[in-house]
Amino acid sequence: MKTLIKKLVETVGPSGYETRIREVVRAEVEKLADEISTDAMGNLIVRKGKKTKNGLKIMLAAHIDEIGVMVTHVDKNGFARFTTIGGVRPHTCYGSRVRFLNGAAGVIGGERLDNQANVHSFENMFIDVGATSPQDSPVKIGDVAAFDRPFEDLGDRLISKAMDDRVCVAVLIETLRNIKSSINELYFVFSTQEEVGTRGATTAAFGIDPDVGIAVDVTGTGDTPRGAVMDVKLGAGPAIKIKDSGMLADPNLVNALVNCAQKNKIPYQREVLLGGSTDARAMQITRAGMPAGCVSVPTRYIHSPSEMVDFHDVENAVLLLTAFLSEAIVL
Repeated sequence: MKTLIKKLVETVGPSGYETRIREVVRAEVEKLADEISTDAMGNLIVRKGKKTKNGLKIMLAAHIDEIGVMVTHVDKNGFARFTTIGGVRPHTCYGSRVRFLNGAAGVIGGERLDNQANVHSFENMFIDVGATSPQDSPVKIGDVAAFDRPFEDLGDRLISKAMDDRVCVAVLIETLRNIKSSINELYFVFSTQEEVGTRGATTAAFGIDPDVGIAVDVTGTGDTPRGAVMDVKLGAGPAIKIKDSGMLADPNLVNALVNCAQKNKIPYQREVLLGGSTDARAMQITRAGMPAGCVSVPTRYIHSPSEMVDFHDVENAVLLLTAFLSEAIVL
């Protein structure tokens, strides 16, 4: 899976501009699908199996987009001002490299601060692409970039930009590969524009109209020095979400996932996330609604250019989803 994760995280695909990453995913899954399609929002939808007696129609969603930036102005000296796409944080930007869809590279700089203890605001930042004027700049208004960081394998720990949510895209691909049979009709949705409001999952869920929705996404941890107060840590297993700021997970679905983990001796954690949400929020309130939940991969430094996961958590997320989807689900 590490080779797959590297390929996914190093592909550029900010929200709304997921064409390249979608084609990378399509190449991995098309031979595994009973049916594959792309909808108007750019979601890649893979169906496997047909619902039989006692089976359910289940939608799983992992988003393929990543946070990024968009040029708003190129000044007379060639410096590009920008706005953000998704939850970019100012303190992670200064000195970061970005890569535009056209291949141009740049570094984020900032105006001089009177107080060096302060953090640059976005209004005080710019992207230096090596230009000296708008005429010789390789970028223009509306051009889009993602953060540019290579994949690093530290053994058990992996680091890269866009682990949110490409590591979970890898989890869904491996789950799809591992499931040999199921009484359930499974829809693996590689969704778009999650970082700007779970937009792709909203339309995909409306079109599929599933009985159950499960997002697969990253979540924060509380295992760094003076970190957030959160009982999730790297290496202790995938987290089964109970609540986040946008959703209360269906209690019966939470219990079913917990029981599956215990039955199959798969390590797991219970997750309450105080800030942020996932595609499960969109699925839960689409059409007439549905039971929805989320399986999360614990991740440090979320929404930064260098996000860290534990490879054992990734592997165990695959085991949990494979076991859960292969059996009859009673909610």
